[in-house]
Amino acid sequence: MNDNVRWLAMQQLLDSALPIGGFSHSFGLETLVQDDRLTTSSGLFDYAKTMLLQSWATSDAMIIKALYRDGPTGNWESLWAIERLVHVQRVSSETRGGVEKMGRRLLQLAAAIHPQLDWSPLQAALKEGRCFATHPLVHGYACWQLGESPERAVQGYFYTCIVTCVNSALRLMSMGQTEGQSLIARLIPLTEEALAIADRLEPEEAYSNMPMAELAMMRHERLYSRLFMS
Repeated sequence: MNDNVRWLAMQQLLDSALPIGGFSHSFGLETLVQDDRLTTSSGLFDYAKTMLLQSWATSDAMIIKALYRDGPTGNWESLWAIERLVHVQRVSSETRGGVEKMGRRLLQLAAAIHPQLDWSPLQAALKEGRCFATHPLVHGYACWQLGESPERAVQGYFYTCIVTCVNSALRLMSMGQTEGQSLIARLIPLTEEALAIADRLEPEEAYSNMPMAELAMMRHERLYSRLFMS
C-alpha cells in the first residue's frame, strides 16, 4: 500500500461505526453514571483523561509495543505472554469478556476485508489457546500488517478508546452530540502525553491504576437495569 491508501485503511479501522461490538460495552461507565459519580461532561473528561493516562497508556498500549518488538522476529510466545500479563490484570470478568469479544470480531472482520495480509500467526494462536486475541492485540497486529508506525498504532488505539467512552456516555448522560464531539476534540491532544508515558515503559512493566473504574466494572453485572453488556 502507498501512504495515502494505508492512511485511509487506518481510518477504516478507527471508524466508530466499525462493527466489532464497541457499541455494546461501557466498561464500567454505566455503573458510575447510575451511582451519580459521573453527571457532567467535565466529569466525563476527567474520567476519560485518567483512563487514558493511567490505564490505556500503561496497560493496553504495552501489548501493541510488544507486538512491534516481537512480531518482526517471530517471537510470538513473548508477545502472547505480554497479552496475558495485561489481560489477567482486568479484574472484572465482564470486562475481560468484552475485550476478547471486540478483539475476535475485529480479527474476523480485518481478515475478511484485508485477505492479502498474513493473519495466520494470530489465527493459529487463538485456535490453539495460546493467545486471547484481545482488542489491543488485534488492533496492533492489523496496524503492523498495514505498515503503520508503532506510534500511530498506539495513538489510534487511544482514539478508539476515547470515542467508545464518549459514545457510551451519550446514551447514558444528558449530553448532546455537539458536546460529545467537543469532548473528543479536547481529549485527542492528550494522546501525545499518553504516548510519552507508554514510551517510558517496557511491555513487561504493564500496569493499571484505576481502582474506582475496576470496581464499577465488577459491579456492573449486578445492576438493576443495564443498557450495556459490560
